[in-house]
Amino acid sequence: MNRSILFAALALVAPTLLLPEPLRASDRALPMHFELRVQGPADVCGKNCKTFVAASGAITADTPRHFLLFTQSHDVSGATVVLDSDGGSVHGAIALGRQLRNLKLATTVGTLVDLPTEGQDVPRVTLSSRGDCESMCAFVLLGGVRRSVPTDSRVLVHQIWLGDRREDPTAANYSAEDLVLVQRDIGRLAQYTAEMGASIDLLDVALRIPPWEPMHALTRDELLRTRLTTEDANVAARGTVATASPATAAQPVPRMTNGVHVTPISEQRWALVDRAGVATLARRQPLTIEGEEIGSFDLVVACGPGSDSYDVTYVERRHSGEQTPVPAVLENVRLRVGSNSAPLKIVSSERRSSPDELTTYASGRVPAVLIGAFAAIGSHSMLVTTESPHVVTGIRLGNTGASQNLPRLSASCSKPLGDRADLTQVKTGGLAAAK
Repeated sequence: MNRSILFAALALVAPTLLLPEPLRASDRALPMHFELRVQGPADVCGKNCKTFVAASGAITADTPRHFLLFTQSHDVSGATVVLDSDGGSVHGAIALGRQLRNLKLATTVGTLVDLPTEGQDVPRVTLSSRGDCESMCAFVLLGGVRRSVPTDSRVLVHQIWLGDRREDPTAANYSAEDLVLVQRDIGRLAQYTAEMGASIDLLDVALRIPPWEPMHALTRDELLRTRLTTEDANVAARGTVATASPATAAQPVPRMTNGVHVTPISEQRWALVDRAGVATLARRQPLTIEGEEIGSFDLVVACGPGSDSYDVTYVERRHSGEQTPVPAVLENVRLRVGSNSAPLKIVSSERRSSPDELTTYASGRVPAVLIGAFAAIGSHSMLVTTESPHVVTGIRLGNTGASQNLPRLSASCSKPLGDRADLTQVKTGGLAAAK
């Protein structure tokens, strides 16, 4: 069975799946339809029988309108929406998910199985946990105020792609307008994901799966981490707190770490700072756009596994400004010293409510020659650039304290300083630029 299905930025025509029940396969290929059903048997669930809304089929741009008409003629109060879908339209899925949230409905993955009608006042069903929620269906699932994914069900994700080029994506041609379309929809998905209170990790997982690979079935850990399921929510919340970066916590008083004296992180100079019991070279810097402060970031340099690189971590806390809203996600972080540059990989970028800010963690292995040149004796600068869907920031960091403390860090990890030749100063031309 070919699972390498591409879903479009506007719509996906779902392929026919080779399933044992031909009717079910046909239902999934058709546009999504809705049925209101009642749990049974009545003598088992009694007064606690649940109300289900079966939602099966492909999500189209018209699906939200069809669901609205359905709710106007059916009482769906307190119902659980049971999803079984190949996915489909990005815009349709986002609008449908918002409708589910506005109605305070629960969501799950599965199918409904009819029970015999003998002796029943109304037709009854049981909930079968065997179902697939694929592509954009995962984002519809997010719309539920309570969300569950049974162990026999699957949630599968992958990149969004242009539907008319899904058969052979690597052989197709793409225009700048095509790229704008896809990037715009990714931005909408990021905004919607944050709006639903889920983790941006969901997009991160999905966007790692190219259209020529099978879709990725989310593990139980990924379902919890992305908050696609609200099961064990307290455990997931404790895990989130536990993974907070030590660099953002209160720093200890000066003491010995790795045989060197460490001090609190500072905005005025590079200093040796304790990070989880390891000496690192770090500095804190305000994050500004045209002089308006919108947050701060820490840049932390630690010993790498070899003599030719350092491990660098970027920790940013960003809030909204008068003219600059908080983006849904940070997309890129890059360091530049002279003509040398190095990207950092975004580990997580997540909107938090208390306080209201976007917290981003990025890390990477940076060549020792770049760090050594920055910390060379004399005045040198490092340009730290970030990119989000709407704003590019560029902050130039000076090297005050770096030339004194990098040799001490290098000695603690037995690393040569590398090339410390002076570099030509690069003018940044301002603090930040908006796209």
